[in-house]
Amino acid sequence: MTVASPPPPAPTPPAVVSGARAGGPVDEPPVVIGDDSTGRSRAASRWRRLRWPLTVLAAVALLVLFLALVRPPTSAAQYAPDNPELNGGMAVAEVLKDQGVQITHVTTVADAVAAAGPDSTLLVTPNPAFFADDQISALDGTGADLVVLGADYTMVAAVSRNTLDSTYGEAAEPVAPQCDDPAAQAAGELTLRPGLYAASGEAGADAVHPVLCWPDGLGAYAYARLDFPDRSVTVVDDPAVIRNDSVLEEGNAALALRMLGQHEDLVWLVPNPMDVSTGEDEPTPAERGQVNALMPPGSAPVALVAVLAAVLLALWRVRRMGPLVVEDLPVLVRSAEATRGRARLYRAARARGHAAAGLRASTADRIASRLGLARSSDATSVVDSVVAATNRPSQQVADLLYGPPPADDAALAELARRLDILESEVHRP
Repeated sequence: MTVASPPPPAPTPPAVVSGARAGGPVDEPPVVIGDDSTGRSRAASRWRRLRWPLTVLAAVALLVLFLALVRPPTSAAQYAPDNPELNGGMAVAEVLKDQGVQITHVTTVADAVAAAGPDSTLLVTPNPAFFADDQISALDGTGADLVVLGADYTMVAAVSRNTLDSTYGEAAEPVAPQCDDPAAQAAGELTLRPGLYAASGEAGADAVHPVLCWPDGLGAYAYARLDFPDRSVTVVDDPAVIRNDSVLEEGNAALALRMLGQHEDLVWLVPNPMDVSTGEDEPTPAERGQVNALMPPGSAPVALVAVLAAVLLALWRVRRMGPLVVEDLPVLVRSAEATRGRARLYRAARARGHAAAGLRASTADRIASRLGLARSSDATSVVDSVVAATNRPSQQVADLLYGPPPADDAALAELARRLDILESEVHRP
């Protein structure tokens, strides 16, 4: 019996020695790892992908740093004492400083209430968003001599203690003050917009009667001053008296310096449209320090630049996704959407006259229907009926329902608000 012998063992490969074999030195082959990439090639690939975003971020960071270090010495806020542009009030402010008046520039009601007091003057410039009732009460209760420019109906009635009323008016030509107020006599003839009326309500025995100056011949005045036992209140319907572009016209400078230079301390309020403070919720000094630490001065422009850069970066990324897909709208369009669309068209075309005409016509139509007037009634009949129902001055009602078109968006918003108030005062006979 033959037994098969096992196969011979496989030959053992020779050991590899780093840099040499048994027979002598040889070169090792390169070691291949994965996709044949190295650390240097991977870093170069990442840099090519991220270089543009990093460049944009670096440019934004440099711009933010520059704006944080170099804060502009002036502002662009309308009527501000540090605004040298045409709509600013820097010219009047600099002259007052040369005369020894200490000006405190504030932008919130809380700061104005904290800074103003007896033996000081509080200047309130027009508020584009209108003051709330509690804010008006806070400003009226500071005890300072009050100078109010371009105020709305609610503000005028509150600071004058219901002795004044306001409406729209247009200045046609220079007129003499026709009053014995010292500031008005120093100013002489002016072309100021008239819009102040003496209220038609009954006044008590101790009521203060306003001194009205610069009439328009139709019962409206441009300037009113009331001397209360504790302070004085001056109301000017036209804020152009302190603007840089008009302060040198006629006697505007004399009037502005007389009104604002009564005391050594002047609190100049340029309202922030987003301000809701009243002075009662004023933060403590510790809280102010914390807020200032989180939001240092000049941070608003920096935040604006950062937001703009983020928007540009988003637009740059969106472009890579292709054009938008157009989808047909349904045939049925809701009336509210059509109204908003028409309003946007009016706003884009700045057709404030058409918008105001539509508001006035709708209000007059609803009021006429409520008072039982025929649709063919003329303007005089509508005005007389509204006057009889509300006890308002006939000139004021005529200006509201059939007056001139508003000059800007703020005037249009104020017209809509006052039309709504007028309509709410008319009841069925």
